[in-house]
Amino acid sequence: MTPRISTVLAALLALVLLLAFAPVSSAGAEGLVDDGNASWRLEPTLPPELPDGQKSTTPIGLGAIGDIEFWAPNRGLLITAGNGSAIPPGLWVYNGVGWHELATVCGATDGRIAWAGENEFWTVSDGRPGQALEAEGRTPPLEDNSLCHFALPNPSGKLEVLASYASLAFQASSYQPMHAAGCIAPTDCWFAGDPLPEPLIGAFQLHWNGSSLTAEPNPQGYPVQDMRSFEGGLYESVRLSLKDLVTTKELEPAVLHHINPEGVSPIFFSIPPAVPLYGPEEFPEALTSLHLSADKEALWGAADPVSEDELPEGSEPGQVTVVRNAGGSWSQVLGFFEPQRENPLAGYVVTSIAAEPGSESAWMALDSESDAASPSPTAPAIVARVSANGTVSDLQSLPSIEEAAAGVGPKGAAEKITCPAIHDCWMTTSQGWLFHLAPEAERNLPADTDPAFTGLITHRPHDEGIPQEVADAPPPDDSGLVEAPPSYGGAFAETKVPEVEAKVQAPLLSDLHSRLLHGTTTLELRFHLAVKARVRLLAKRRKKLVASTPMRTLAAGNRKLLLRLNQHQWPTKLSLQTHALAPLPTVTSKEPVGGPEHSGAGSNTVATGLTVLPRVSPFAESGSLP
Repeated sequence: MTPRISTVLAALLALVLLLAFAPVSSAGAEGLVDDGNASWRLEPTLPPELPDGQKSTTPIGLGAIGDIEFWAPNRGLLITAGNGSAIPPGLWVYNGVGWHELATVCGATDGRIAWAGENEFWTVSDGRPGQALEAEGRTPPLEDNSLCHFALPNPSGKLEVLASYASLAFQASSYQPMHAAGCIAPTDCWFAGDPLPEPLIGAFQLHWNGSSLTAEPNPQGYPVQDMRSFEGGLYESVRLSLKDLVTTKELEPAVLHHINPEGVSPIFFSIPPAVPLYGPEEFPEALTSLHLSADKEALWGAADPVSEDELPEGSEPGQVTVVRNAGGSWSQVLGFFEPQRENPLAGYVVTSIAAEPGSESAWMALDSESDAASPSPTAPAIVARVSANGTVSDLQSLPSIEEAAAGVGPKGAAEKITCPAIHDCWMTTSQGWLFHLAPEAERNLPADTDPAFTGLITHRPHDEGIPQEVADAPPPDDSGLVEAPPSYGGAFAETKVPEVEAKVQAPLLSDLHSRLLHGTTTLELRFHLAVKARVRLLAKRRKKLVASTPMRTLAAGNRKLLLRLNQHQWPTKLSLQTHALAPLPTVTSKEPVGGPEHSGAGSNTVATGLTVLPRVSPFAESGSLP
């Protein structure tokens, strides 16, 4: 088969698939809603400018997009995990004309965005590597367990990451993965996710009160999956499971909780289980958590049936369920009915829902049950509109038939969807592409020229909540590597820190001394720790690790490590990995810091780097063995 014939057949197959998803309605013409002549179209995104100023004209997927949220129709944000070397993890912003990169920091595996004001927002982001391994060798988790606070440092400035928050791993107070974020006000924001680690009971939640971030677990231990601001409070949806640890086992567990504004008691209360409605033999655990969306008029929620292997024993399977709260009254739009009627979304799952402002309808991002069970990068993106009376219309596959005919191929399943205005919606796909619903004449809006969103944010400050380390290993001193090897006993260089009449943070490490034990290839390293810390000594030959000590937890005081070296793989440099397990003390610059072996009052001597060891073992010529 020639390449040309293969291409033609592929295009025909795409057309067949798209025709199978031509727009349909579950009701007659009287059930359709006004679409304002809007249509869905692929919105190309271009990679950032290259370092030399050149700009690519080839659209690219942005990688896994965890969330997309709008403050206004011409001001939107998305958070991405990145797409290899072309798109780093970070944030992108929409200005009414197009999308451009906003930050190369604070990206996430499956992040969230919470607007706190027109120039202020929070992100649930991935943590940063660098923490020590757990005693049993486990790597500290990083996915979606830290926060970034973006705001203006001053009214005329540009957006910055004002603060970053994380925690030490493997502790009862460790941040858990967060799946939901929302703000009632700039001084009242919440972040929530997985249950607390056993034996603790409760759902992990953090609260920002305008000045500090504190843990406020929900006593009910159901994992929180989504959160939306509505009518002066926050609604959060939870995933029910028979295995959940909860303080009080409810006869009819609520799938929605409400968070009151700060100062109103109680903080949390469960929404009476008026929705969803379940079938006679359908357990509440037969449905996933509700995807939530809200506008000024209504709060929407959509849930899917759990997979067959998650279905509780004795329960009938669930079905796609959509609920709506308007004017304080809940209604079941889709799902179990009495009398029962066919569900128009049988065979689909809802991945996201978006209330459409100014209408009594919402858009849904859908996936087929088969693709949800075994995702394909070439799956079509499926969307549909549902009205408050249960009418499903505009069920269609994207790219459109016209786009497919023009050579636009599938971009992955629909994932996140949001609608900043009527007839104005955005949808993301599993492959990091964007589709935009808008009338053709209104695809470009007045450009948002706020200088706060110009420029590129590349700095993320130190994580509050994690003790900061004093740099103890700058670039190694390799001045004697070629001409004259350094002496064996001077593996560390030292630098005098000038005296300053002020309070300073004591260095974690001081008084470093090393030597090769007589007649052996064992290196002894002595040092002083200001506080309890995890410590490991590494020896590398160029880029290859040739020897290391285990990661050890050592108390504050004078300590030592012994490292056995191999004369046939003699290291070219050493590095000392440290991680403080307590806040470092502050002292005046004239106070001795480092314990009884410090070099003297007022000198504040600290280690600044590791000198490169000789290229050849001192035992190589004599043939001595360790």
